[in-house]
Amino acid sequence: MASNKASSSIALFLIINVLFFALVSGCGGGSCPRDALKLGVCANVLNGLLNVTLGQPPVTPCCSLLNGLVDLEAAACLCTALKANVLGINLNLPISLSLLLNVCSKKVPHGFQCN
Repeated sequence: MASNKASSSIALFLIINVLFFALVSGCGGGSCPRDALKLGVCANVLNGLLNVTLGQPPVTPCCSLLNGLVDLEAAACLCTALKANVLGINLNLPISLSLLLNVCSKKVPHGFQCN
């Protein structure tokens, strides 16, 4: 009986630790699970949105890179690309980030800042 109780206590302790570390690592600024350099295709989307052109900007290559990501991950990826100027465009970071996320049906997470 004592070994059962000890095993249960150890298992509970490990589960709580795993949950704690998952929550702590997930609450930060977010990290990008994609190669930010590939997000250079999003420059075409921004150019199409900012320059008044006929038709719609080519969103498929950019948005397909963000598919499967939660809003925080997508924001972190685009923020990284924008900060590194991978897109080759100097723009207002919050506005550019918001435009790109909106085009790809994502939202800027509440409190997220791309500094």
